[in-house]
Amino acid sequence: MMCCAGLQGQEQTVHVLSQLKDSAFFQSAEAQRIGNLLLLYQRDTGGWPKNTEMVMPLSDAQQDSVRRQKVRQDDSTIDNKATIMQMRFLAHLFRQTGDSRYRSAFCRGMGFLLSGQYENGGWPQFWPLNRGYQKHITFNDDAMVNVLILLHDVIRERPPYGADLIDEQMRKRASEAFERGIGCILATQIMFKGQPAIWCQQYDCSTLLPAQARSYELPSFCTQESAAIVSLLMQIDQPDERVVRSVHGAMRWFDEHKLLGCRLERYSVGGQPDIRLAADSCAEPIWARFYDLEEGHPFVCDRDGQPKHSLSEISYERRNGYSWYNGKPRALFRQYEVWAQRTGGPQALAPKPPKGEC
Repeated sequence: MMCCAGLQGQEQTVHVLSQLKDSAFFQSAEAQRIGNLLLLYQRDTGGWPKNTEMVMPLSDAQQDSVRRQKVRQDDSTIDNKATIMQMRFLAHLFRQTGDSRYRSAFCRGMGFLLSGQYENGGWPQFWPLNRGYQKHITFNDDAMVNVLILLHDVIRERPPYGADLIDEQMRKRASEAFERGIGCILATQIMFKGQPAIWCQQYDCSTLLPAQARSYELPSFCTQESAAIVSLLMQIDQPDERVVRSVHGAMRWFDEHKLLGCRLERYSVGGQPDIRLAADSCAEPIWARFYDLEEGHPFVCDRDGQPKHSLSEISYERRNGYSWYNGKPRALFRQYEVWAQRTGGPQALAPKPPKGEC
């Protein structure tokens, strides 16, 4: 668990690095100041750590401290958008400034990403050194999907990833890694009642079976991460039969497991904020974060690892410290309608899930 200072630093860094900015910003002294800090924080592995403030000015002593951390082998990661957001920022900087330092750092980042892929196509959270569930193939918080999106953009030379950023050999390696990654996604899709369904948050890197991460993250159907996976699959220009079947199956599962007539409500008791599911016949569909693998029933979980049926059955800390319900699959239905028309396959569902009756 990260401390409050770490969380605030990460949130500030993500906010600054993820904002969509115009070309004028990346020509500015401020953008180059931030870029130089990213060069400083880049590990010798080519990757970056997470939960670290990387955009605030540093004293000489602080810079020396960061430099001493460069040799670390255990904190380079793709979790919490780390490495991907730094690489994207540096690519924009190189495009606008032509400074070869930013290009070199981006290429080292690419080397890091490509070095972490398993033979089966998956990526762990951390490498080259990792432990415990850090070794699992990780869809949690879109870690692996974020890598694949970047590789897909690089392959297509989508700005800012132009032909001058990386050489043809690395672009070829990126293409091969992307194909292996899609293959891993298809291989890990869970079958439910004889049909392809959705995915777990993480998988054993050897057996490709759904695996547990933290005590409350049990092997299960995981909707939030699966929504990002399906969106990625629908962006493939020429999907083969396996990808088409995968998307249809996942969308069918989302349609069959949506929760109607309820919404997540934040309220207060004695000045203390809390959260609950409240009845609402007009609410948009939502999905639980987790559904059990046996029957496909939604559940929540506390730190004791025991699944429960309702938020009121778990501790206040876990109830309010995790995203147990989400609406991310809703956005897929319009994308699916367009995708089904483009691929020429049978459209299994209506354009979007129905609302509850008002």
